Amino acid sequence: MSARHELRALTGMRGIAAWLVVLYHTRLSVAGLPHSVVAVLAKGYLAVDFFFLLSGFVIWLSWSERLRRGGIGAVPGFLWRRLARIWPLHLFMLGCAVALALLLLALGKHDAVHHRFADLPLHILLLQNWGFTDHLAWNDPSWSISTEWAAYLLFPLLAFSLDWRRVPSWAVLATIAALLVLLHAAMAGAPTLGTDIWTFGLRRCLIEFATGSAICALWMRWRDAPALPAVLATTLGVAGLAAAALGAPETLTVPGAFAALLLALALTADRRGNPLETPALHSLGEISYATYLGHFLLFGVFKLVFVADAHAIPPMLIALYLALVLGSSVALHHLVERPAQNWMNRIPARWQRTGARVQASSSAS
Repeated sequence: MSARHELRALTGMRGIAAWLVVLYHTRLSVAGLPHSVVAVLAKGYLAVDFFFLLSGFVIWLSWSERLRRGGIGAVPGFLWRRLARIWPLHLFMLGCAVALALLLLALGKHDAVHHRFADLPLHILLLQNWGFTDHLAWNDPSWSISTEWAAYLLFPLLAFSLDWRRVPSWAVLATIAALLVLLHAAMAGAPTLGTDIWTFGLRRCLIEFATGSAICALWMRWRDAPALPAVLATTLGVAGLAAAALGAPETLTVPGAFAALLLALALTADRRGNPLETPALHSLGEISYATYLGHFLLFGVFKLVFVADAHAIPPMLIALYLALVLGSSVALHHLVERPAQNWMNRIPARWQRTGARVQASSSAS
């Protein structure tokens, strides 16, 4: 989210969501962790659904009007900036995964399915979760980055064909409800949102991304309203989570609950004393992409180096791993993610200057 449009509370929530994914991937490895805690952490994959909704919200807020003003000529710039945001760190982590695979191959521990070299072109092009494979591979969390890229490619069509500002509030709400029902129908037969990611992940992302854009439209018209919309949204969100806990279909209740809670968070984001705006949580949100993409491979290396039994890691070693995740996230964000993003964002300007010089030379001759 750009500084101009940033809602700091949502950035803080993004940091919390990234760490829920980290804990999800470590839950079965902690020695002595109570079953009740394991059961709660087992739902950490749902944080990705919040990411998808939040992404649709943020991209609509930051880019919908800019694309409509700029027309079709603004699309390449939008796509390039989104690619600059997600691709460099993804490529860096993919390179780390390849290095790890080569090391495992040398040690005789190569996983031919998880580290299938023939799949690398799909991962490089961010196509790995578009239905071309039947498994997760290399850096597992990157599946969602692949589906996000698909959402970015389709976003200009959404922005050009639909201006939520011209749609009555009741129709926006009806559209959100219809999208949530569509998601449930699109995942027919899947008991959870995390089922068969290689099959359902793309549709899960696209529908939730579109829902997030509609949530943003509601926030834009209700952000200066009294507290009632936020209270109603919070109530709906809590009711949806309670229904899921009581056995209602996760594929219907959880996205609806998260959509309502995202609206409530956005409506209360600028309230004084919001705990999600604290500097610490905001910093976690700033580095959350590095946390999300970096932790999985780091855990694999950590277990190779420090652990004899990967299913019974002492809590002190888990604490060390979590500290390494935090430190590596800071390093990846400041040394890889941001510099590479800034470098890619400067390329179009350099191309324009080069083109102008060539044109000037041609005119002079």
